[in-house]
Amino acid sequence: MKEKFKLVQYDREGRQKADLSNFSMENARKVQAFHSSFSAYQKTPLVSLKNTARDMGLGNIYIKDESFRFGLNAFKVLGGSFAIGNYLAKKMKQSIEDFTYNALTSQETRQRLGEMTFVTATDGNHGRGVAWTARMLKQNAVVYMPKGSAKERLENILAEGAEATITELNYDDAVRFAHRQAEEKGWIMVQDTAWEGYEDIPLWIMQGYGTMAYEAYTQLTEKPTHIFLQAGVGSMAGAVTAFFAGLYKDDCPIITIVEPNKADCIFRTAKARDGRLHYVSGAMDTIMAGLACGEPCSIGWEILKEFGDNFISCPDYVAAQGMRILGNPRKGDERIISGESGAAAFGCVSEIMRNPALGEWKEKLKLDEESRVLCFSTEGDTDRAGYQAIVWDGAFCGD
Repeated sequence: MKEKFKLVQYDREGRQKADLSNFSMENARKVQAFHSSFSAYQKTPLVSLKNTARDMGLGNIYIKDESFRFGLNAFKVLGGSFAIGNYLAKKMKQSIEDFTYNALTSQETRQRLGEMTFVTATDGNHGRGVAWTARMLKQNAVVYMPKGSAKERLENILAEGAEATITELNYDDAVRFAHRQAEEKGWIMVQDTAWEGYEDIPLWIMQGYGTMAYEAYTQLTEKPTHIFLQAGVGSMAGAVTAFFAGLYKDDCPIITIVEPNKADCIFRTAKARDGRLHYVSGAMDTIMAGLACGEPCSIGWEILKEFGDNFISCPDYVAAQGMRILGNPRKGDERIISGESGAAAFGCVSEIMRNPALGEWKEKLKLDEESRVLCFSTEGDTDRAGYQAIVWDGAFCGD
């Protein structure tokens, strides 16, 4: 198992500090104010797993449980809704600060903007968030899903009134297909993968994720020493990293980025250290469907390369283990239903602390009985059949 764990560490000395103003506390409060204008808004729980942490040799583990987000069982709607809100506000020549849900759905706004179609590629959670937002704002959504996407996730998107299909493409090719459709049909693409000429909407999506980080900060009773974040294209990881790096500056918690072996584009980019983005191609058939992305978000990487401390590539069984432990913590700790992608970072922590073969990693990552670890469970059981196969039937126990 050990050979499937790979680690790259970055030294904090001599780094060029990236501009974090887009993810400042002030901006995070503005983003949260926008989200709170939706009637479905409420803070998601921050759960302390103190007893489980002690069993692992840690001081405490905090899990931000995004399965409660807007009733959609995942955090992704935060990014899609803020990006769409920003796009519509710009079309109205207004600031998003003055453009609440009520303003977005007003008769005046609808008459001036007319009918629009928002398009995206997704394994499920992001597409559902875009579809939900489009429905709430009385607009249209089209969603393309990569090959192998769970049928339940497709059905959840269709239930929001969107047009959605599972393609024969991998995630990154589905993104390219969605982009072509947007250009040909005049649709608006809502994607967190950035490239030259397409950066505003990915940035707004990342800023939208700031609500999750801001809420966690307000709920924490002590400063974390470590933050573990799972990454697909790196937009969520970059946004959360930027918020806490801007907040704590030189005293920032140790930040570790976790990816599946089969889709570790951030890890490969970090390892190369050559100033270029490095891609993963092919099927990327990891159980962590939400992280099965082969091309890093350029905006996210610009943040992670300056403020990320550790980059880890890990096998699938780590996420499965995380799901089981979160669903069955030590007595006295609250149970958390976390999906494959949502449990990835926590699963990595648990494996490092419990696997003797990874004993030296605890010292490398400075994890001990005084450590206070923050993780984000970014999804619940969005594929219930898959969740049950792992948690009930023991799928992916190890390889």
